[in-house]
Amino acid sequence: MNIHVDAPSSAARTLPDSALEKYSSAITLSDMEIFVFPELLYSLVLANALSPRLWAWREDDWFKDIHALKPYRRVLRLKQFIIDHYEFNLDLDTWGLTTKQKEIQRFRPWMDEATISRSNALFGYEGDKYYFDLDIRRHFGLDKYNTDDIPYWKTETLEAMDAFRLRPGYRLGAGECVSLSTLYAAALFVVCGIPLDAIYLMATPLHSQNYVMLNDGIITNNRRIMTKNMWFNGTEQTVKAQRALRHEQVTIVSHHTGHIHCVYPDATIEPRAYDAFKSHLSAYLTTPVDLEILANFLRQHSDLQTCFQFCRDCHGRSQWIEAEKVYAYEHTGPYKASDKTRDKLLDEIDMDLFYTEKLPGRICINVLDEFFRENKIDIAKPADVDKLKAALNTECTGACSVVERLIAFARLHPRFPDHGVTKHYSAGPAIPLTPDMSRRDMMDTLNDLRDRHPVADLAFYAQRDFHATDWRPFLIAALQRNPVCLAGSRDWSLDHVVATVSSWTGDSIYDEGRMAQPDEVWNYRRGDGAEKAILLLTILTARFPDLECRLIFRPGEAVLEHHELHAAFPSAKNMVGTVTVTPDAG
Repeated sequence: MNIHVDAPSSAARTLPDSALEKYSSAITLSDMEIFVFPELLYSLVLANALSPRLWAWREDDWFKDIHALKPYRRVLRLKQFIIDHYEFNLDLDTWGLTTKQKEIQRFRPWMDEATISRSNALFGYEGDKYYFDLDIRRHFGLDKYNTDDIPYWKTETLEAMDAFRLRPGYRLGAGECVSLSTLYAAALFVVCGIPLDAIYLMATPLHSQNYVMLNDGIITNNRRIMTKNMWFNGTEQTVKAQRALRHEQVTIVSHHTGHIHCVYPDATIEPRAYDAFKSHLSAYLTTPVDLEILANFLRQHSDLQTCFQFCRDCHGRSQWIEAEKVYAYEHTGPYKASDKTRDKLLDEIDMDLFYTEKLPGRICINVLDEFFRENKIDIAKPADVDKLKAALNTECTGACSVVERLIAFARLHPRFPDHGVTKHYSAGPAIPLTPDMSRRDMMDTLNDLRDRHPVADLAFYAQRDFHATDWRPFLIAALQRNPVCLAGSRDWSLDHVVATVSSWTGDSIYDEGRMAQPDEVWNYRRGDGAEKAILLLTILTARFPDLECRLIFRPGEAVLEHHELHAAFPSAKNMVGTVTVTPDAG
């Protein structure tokens, strides 16, 4: 079909046809679209940073006087707000189905099928063979898509995340990992005042996280954050958070200076910024080994606990107990086997579980305390590793295996996008936003950059601003990538469709001249008249691809004219223009 737009109400330049695929992808923001067009990842960060909803957070009592706090305390405040207001959502049915062949055909000019299949779970990628220690496709619910049909794995804007509260079964807003990572990045900047220079987005085939160069480093992981100390605490939650970096290739690193992608040879990120990121993250992922780290390691690798025991003094006499029994007691209270509360934990354990003689073949962890006080173990130094092996080898026949796995625990080497390949760096201008700017200043700054900075330009498309964009990308996305409304209305008459859509509230989930896509209107059962009209346009063009359809925006209303129906809806979007959709010639 052909889309012709006459939109005097839009102040945007008309895009060349060659740019429409990328710019329409900024509207739908699927996992595949971001992978193929990596500029889109940061465009959503900027769209969220301009959102009035995000700026309203600054007025919330929870963030009152936040700038009187130290930066790390601000991040903690933000984390709790996100936990309280959003849940992680990976309902793959939310945004409907597409097909593998359709997506491969779309992206063939930029990436071949083999490359896509190696890097995307929807096309057969199953992660490193150790990832999750289970069937990754079953874990994510992908196993039911065993034909050509695959779900759209779409990223939500802040407004779409908030709107999940309107859906049955949802109490909070919601979003998948990319939605949460881009929201975190924008909120760290706008609400916490963390400079963009300190915030890096990291995408892997199955996950998206941020790294914040603050103190020893912070990783945002879905709703939560992880400090360096948390990274090495050996808890189940930490193990889950480590999976992506431990077992997957980092496909994209995105920053306000640009991005680097594992597939494309050209990188736009500023080389010094990228080097600083790699150095800081590598330090975050490495720790010296001391008694606490060893005890944390054993918490994670419970199969090795049988090589260790704890001992204590009880009324002047020594007592011993298996390590696995001590770790089991951690679940019943606040005390840990790995820190200064260990003695209190041992006091909590029933007396009859202790032995009066040392257990053979087990290392006493308490004795190692003296070894670590006298030896600072740097796992990067072979001599220190030999010392550690010797200390463990006195009791445990599996000491070498323990040390090898301990080294892997204490030092992670991420596979960065330039791992084993040479990249050509052509850094452009950085996004020059600063935390002291107003929302208006930020919007004006980005608007001034649009002609020479594609990410700044794409940000206005990611936020769906009809007053500042060429309308065609939005309409292409609406007519081609909104299968939920088509499936939901498949068995309805047109009269029933119009009556049902008309009965929904006329409130848009977006402010001002920003527009919801048809499936957002359908899923949340609400929309401005202009959005409802585009929803009907999507359904009509799918049902009657050989007939012309016209959409007219006038002050106060949106009118849909088609051979099969004529419908008018009140609209507060203040748009003026005409959209005509005609069938392809021949």
